Amino acid sequence: MADVTDATFEAAVIERSKEVPVVVDLWAPWCGPCRTLGPIIERVVDATDGAVELAKVNIDENPQVAATFQVQSIPAVYALSGGKVVDGFVGALPESQVAEFVARLAPAPSEADLLVARDDEDSLRQALELVPDHVGAVLGLAELLVGRSDTDGALDLLARIPETPETRALAARARLAKRSVATDDATVVLDALLDRVRDDEDARQEYLDLLEALGPEDPRTLQYRKALSSRLF
Repeated sequence: MADVTDATFEAAVIERSKEVPVVVDLWAPWCGPCRTLGPIIERVVDATDGAVELAKVNIDENPQVAATFQVQSIPAVYALSGGKVVDGFVGALPESQVAEFVARLAPAPSEADLLVARDDEDSLRQALELVPDHVGAVLGLAELLVGRSDTDGALDLLARIPETPETRALAARARLAKRSVATDDATVVLDALLDRVRDDEDARQEYLDLLEALGPEDPRTLQYRKALSSRLF
């Protein structure tokens, strides 16, 4: 579940719905039926285990989103897939009807999906025999391969699927493992690489891989991205 604002709506709802169906719950603190419906939607969407995602929008604080949906009454709920509204309802429905609404968005798991859910190497490989570009199977098996230092195998797998923040981070970890670079020493290594990033492509890639491995939450990531920009531009 994510609390979405006017500023984050495009990325968190429109763009995200191109990867997974997103249910948008438009509500306000003063709305009694919203307080009834909200927990129901949260439970039902949570039960899909990520097959459907929930975005909650307080229309009092985010009038642009409300205007986008031409909201006349709340609670109002819309489902987006592929960047477009595909379903919706207004008012507080009982949980059984909310479950039916969400179930229409979440396709039944395929044989490959069920194999991936087992989360063991044999099952992941079987899933990839059925669907060579199954995202869950690729990510799961690549993670296992990185863990046992089969970095080339992991990188070959990741090349099968479109790049996402998750694939970038995993690919970065694979390349770092191949060079035996530990993120424990990230600050020392980044400082050593900084003077080389402008003219040395390998140094620049290693620097970027370290930042991906650290992740956006690490304060060093922003610090060293700014340092990189100052060297390159």
